[in-house]
Amino acid sequence: MKRFLLLLRRELKLGLRHANDSLSAVFFFLLAALLFPFGVGPEAALLARIAAGVIWVTALLAAMLSFERLFQTDYDDGSLDLLAVAPVPLEAVVLAKSIAHWLTTGFPLLVASPVLALLLQLPPQAIGTLMLAMLIGTPTLSCLGAIGAALVLGARRGGVLLSLLLLPLLVPVLIFGVAAVEAGAAGLDATPRLAALGGFLVLAGGFSPWVSAVALRQALE
Repeated sequence: MKRFLLLLRRELKLGLRHANDSLSAVFFFLLAALLFPFGVGPEAALLARIAAGVIWVTALLAAMLSFERLFQTDYDDGSLDLLAVAPVPLEAVVLAKSIAHWLTTGFPLLVASPVLALLLQLPPQAIGTLMLAMLIGTPTLSCLGAIGAALVLGARRGGVLLSLLLLPLLVPVLIFGVAAVEAGAAGLDATPRLAALGGFLVLAGGFSPWVSAVALRQALE
């Protein structure tokens, strides 16, 4: 456990050292979502109707901007070879990187989402559901992103491949995330949608370290 915490601290330090990457994702999230009122018009009712989808789609795209760098830097400078032979399972390395990715990218998106919700006229009673859905859904994006980043590591045009691989996996999170917020906006019980998001998180968190570790070992051979 101590080694895992040291590894997590290392990943957080690296993430903070490259804070521009996280800031770029947050700025993309804010700017892309704020373009929609210019495109569809400022009508409050229309913005409120599309707000949940806009926030979730832009959050997903913003997260995808950072997935490719999850392992690429360590792969390029040889650190990943050392981590693979370190007295810590490679699965723990993947888990630490996924947690650090969420803390430096997913969490800032979560914090910024209420601002967008207000600007896009999302009903105030849905903001709590939006925060809860993002709190459950964004770690799932980080876990799935680790799988995609490991699979395309070292490949040419890895960014394109990463998008093709990940989008089918991310769509269920998008669907249930939007459905939960829309249920909250309509005054309905969002618990079943949030429970589904929780199920995705458990599955992604359980399988991601193992699948990613296998892909990383193949990339390092």
